[in-house]
Amino acid sequence: MKEHPDAGVTISTDKARLDVELIHDFLSRSSYWAQGRPIDQVRTSIRNSLCFGIYDRQAQVGFARVVTDDATFAWLCDVFVVESHRGRGLGKQLIQAVVEHPTLRDLRLMILATRDAQGLYSEYGGFRAVEVADRWMIRRGSENPTNCAR
Repeated sequence: MKEHPDAGVTISTDKARLDVELIHDFLSRSSYWAQGRPIDQVRTSIRNSLCFGIYDRQAQVGFARVVTDDATFAWLCDVFVVESHRGRGLGKQLIQAVVEHPTLRDLRLMILATRDAQGLYSEYGGFRAVEVADRWMIRRGSENPTNCAR
């Protein structure tokens, strides 16, 4: 757990602290990338990922999930800060906590997809546009309406 300058704000990777209902509600109703995602899918994704919760006092106000092999590769996804807590720099703190995490900071490659937050990820996480897009390919599941790279 890491204390941040914004008094009372902490970031933790303790999955026991996660508010799964809050995460599901945001992803399935408020995000553009996971509309309608079932709660069982949210639970499974949390169980199989490195997760970061951001908390104001004890209440969860943000989330990020990282799918990784812990050695060479990671995919940062499902990042959000709830509307009521935006504009306080919490997203910046969350991204910095992710890229500075001991398991992730020395990986060869970390990817993400975003429609509208390129500035945040480039400034606070060191991300940049894919230089060799012609090497990357994608396969979409035929029955999964929540593929996020649309």
